Amino acid sequence: MKIVSWNCNGAFRKKFEHLVYSQADIYIIQECENPEETKDIAYQTWAKNYLWIGDSKNKGLGVFAKPAIKLEQLNWSNKYKDHKVKHFLPCRINNTFTLLAVWTHKNNSPNFGYIGQFWKYLQVNNENLKGALIVGDFNSNAIWDEWDRWWNHTNVVNELKELGIESVYHKLSAEQQGKESIPTFYFQRKMQRPYHIDYIFGSENFLEKTKNFEIGNTEKWLQLSDHMLIFYETEAI
Repeated sequence: MKIVSWNCNGAFRKKFEHLVYSQADIYIIQECENPEETKDIAYQTWAKNYLWIGDSKNKGLGVFAKPAIKLEQLNWSNKYKDHKVKHFLPCRINNTFTLLAVWTHKNNSPNFGYIGQFWKYLQVNNENLKGALIVGDFNSNAIWDEWDRWWNHTNVVNELKELGIESVYHKLSAEQQGKESIPTFYFQRKMQRPYHIDYIFGSENFLEKTKNFEIGNTEKWLQLSDHMLIFYETEAI
C-alpha cells in the first residue's frame, strides 16, 4: 500500500494533479478544500472516495483513497475535558488497519497549541491508537521542547513509543528527534528556514513491513507549497 502525506498550502484543487505520478492508494492532505463544496469539477471527479473535516470549506484535512478502498470514519473523542482539539481524522482502512490523519493547530490555546493539541488527543484516545498508523503535519519538533512543560514533542514521542508506535523516518534513518538531516517544511518557502515537522508514526507491524519512505525534493515541491510531500510504501497489512 502506498500512502502520501502533504500539506498543500491551500488551493489543492489546482495542485492535486501533481500527485498522480505517485500512484498512491491513500492521500492525507492538509489545508485542502472540501470537495463537496468546491465548484471545481476536475477536483470533484478526482475526489470520489474521501473523508474531510475543517472549519472552513476552503481549508481542512482530507483523506482521499482509490475507489476500491473502503474508508470508514471513526467516532473518537476530540475533546479533552472542556476543550475541543483539532484537526484529527481517525478512520478504518479496508477493515484492516486504523489510520489517524493529523493537522495540528494553535486552536486559540494560550498553552496547548500544536503538539499540545495532539498531546490532549492522545490522552483520551491512547487505547484507540494501539496498532495505528498516524500521519500528517504536526507543526512540531523536539528543538522547540521547553524544559518545564510536560507535553513537549519529546514527551509525545515517548508516549507513542510506550504504545509501540514510532516515527518511520527516525527508525529508518537512525537519526534522533530534533536532529533530522532532511527537512519537511521551509518557513515562508525560504531555504534558509528548514524544519522537520511532518511525520508518519507506525506500530511495529508497519515498521517491519516498510518498503519505501521518501521526502520530496525542493526543486519540485517548494514551488507548490512550503511543505514537502512524504511518500510511504508498506507491504499489505
